[in-house]
Amino acid sequence: MRFIRGTATMTNSDSSSQLLKDFARARVMCLGDVMLDHFLYGEVTRISPEAPVPVFRILRESLMLGGAGNVARNLSALTATSVFVAFVGDDAAGHEVAHLLAAEAGVESCLQILPDRATTEKSRFVAGVQQLLRADREQVEPVAGLAEAQVLAAVRANLVGCAVLALSDYGKGLLTRKVLAEVLALATERGVPTIVDPKGRDYSKYRGAYLATPNRAELAEATDMPVGDDDAIVAAARHVIATCGIRNLLVTRSQDGMTLVGEDGSVHHIPARAREVFDVSGAGDTVVATVAAALAAGGDLLGGARLANLAGGIVVGKVGTATASLAELRAAVGALVEGRDNAKVMDRALLLPTVAAWREKGFKVGFTNGCFDLLHPGHVSLLRQARATCDKLVVGLNSDASVQRLKGPARPVQDEFARGRVLSALEDVDAVVVFDEDTPIELIRAVMPDVLVKGADYTVETVVGGDVVIAAGGRVVLAALEDGFSTTRTVNKLATQR
Repeated sequence: MRFIRGTATMTNSDSSSQLLKDFARARVMCLGDVMLDHFLYGEVTRISPEAPVPVFRILRESLMLGGAGNVARNLSALTATSVFVAFVGDDAAGHEVAHLLAAEAGVESCLQILPDRATTEKSRFVAGVQQLLRADREQVEPVAGLAEAQVLAAVRANLVGCAVLALSDYGKGLLTRKVLAEVLALATERGVPTIVDPKGRDYSKYRGAYLATPNRAELAEATDMPVGDDDAIVAAARHVIATCGIRNLLVTRSQDGMTLVGEDGSVHHIPARAREVFDVSGAGDTVVATVAAALAAGGDLLGGARLANLAGGIVVGKVGTATASLAELRAAVGALVEGRDNAKVMDRALLLPTVAAWREKGFKVGFTNGCFDLLHPGHVSLLRQARATCDKLVVGLNSDASVQRLKGPARPVQDEFARGRVLSALEDVDAVVVFDEDTPIELIRAVMPDVLVKGADYTVETVVGGDVVIAAGGRVVLAALEDGFSTTRTVNKLATQR
C-alpha cells in the first residue's frame, strides 16, 4: 500500500504554491485528547507580604483550544477541513471547548460528552513574554466500556471521505490500546495514512502508523538512546521504525530544524529558518496539522515536512497556543524561494499578524517609509532615530512602479528586491513591506503604528497618515536630518561624470 499521492515538493515555487492552494480541499480526521488552554496575562511589580512569592496582577485573559483541539485550529488556519473526535466532561470547561470548536471555520465536531469525566484545563500565567506558572485541572485515566465504544463508533462513522487520520496523544486517556489498535487497523483497511503525535515510552502501540512526530526529548525517552547529533537521531529513529512498526519518523529538533527518516532508509535533515523564539506551546500541533494538510491535499511527505518546518517556525515566534495561517505560510515559502533567509521582508498578509504578535508581547510598534534607493548615512540616521522611539520598526518601501511615478522613469537605481534586502540587513529594522501606492496611507491604516516617524523636512501636519495615527492615540516624531546626503543628488552627480 502506498500512501504518498503526489510529487509536490518545495523544490520550486509553482509546486509549493499549488500545494498550498490545494489545502482548501484537504479533509483530515483529528482524534485525540482535547483540552482548554486558559492564558492569563499580567504583570509582577511586588512580592506578597503574606509569603515570599510574586503578586501577579491579571490584566487580561483568553481561552482557546489546546491539545488535539489545537491541531484542528491549525488545520482551520490553513483552510483545511477537519472532522474532530474527542471527549470532554459535562462541565464549564467542556462547554467552552464545544463553543470554541463551533466557532472554528472548517471544523466538523463529533465531540463526545462524558458526564463522569473532567475536561482537561491548563491555566498559564504570563508576565510580558515570560510564563511564570502553569496550573492544570485534569482527570488522567483511560476511557473504558461505553465511552470507548462511543469514540470508536464516531471514528467508524466519520472516517469516510477523510484523506488523513491525525492522532494527538497527550496521555489523558482517550487513545487507549484498544482505541489505537482499532483505528489504526481501520485506517489501514481504508488506505488512510495515520500521523501520530506520540506520548510515553512504548511506541509499539502505534504500530501501523504512517508517520510519528516526536521531538528530540520524546525520542530519547522512547528509545533510551542518545539523540545529541544527526547520526544519533537517525539511529534512534531507525530503531523505532524497526521495532515498533511505524513507517516514518519526523523528529522535531527545535533550533536544529527537523529530521525525516523513512522506512526505505532515506534521511532528510531540514534546517530551521532563523526565527525569534518566544513560546513553543503547541508547535508540535502545528507540525502535525501542516503535514496532515499537505498529504491530504496530494503532496508528498518530504514536501509536507518542509512546510511543517516553516509553519513551526512561525508559531514559536508568537505568545501562547498559536497557529500558522495559510497567508503566513505562503509568505514564508515565498521568502525561502527568493532567498530571504532573515524573513524581515514580508508582504502585507504576513506583516499584519506579525505586528499583532508583537503587540501581544507588549511591544511598541513604529513605522517609517521611503524609497531608500542607494542607502546613505542620512537614511541610516533616520532609521536609527525611528528605532529609538519604539520596540519594533516597520519600514514601508515604495515599489519600483511607485518610485518611477515619484522620481521619474530612470529610478529606482536598485529594484525593490535589492532595496528590501539592504534594509533588512540593518539591525534597526524589524520588518520591510513593499507598497505600490503613491503614499503609504493604506499601509499605515492597516498597521496603525504607535509611532510614525518622518524626517524634519516635514511638519506633523504634512506627514502622510499623521492625523490617523494621532487620532488612534499614537504620535508623530520628526527625525533630525543629516546634512549633505541625497540619493537624487548622488544620481545626478554620477550622470554628469559620464
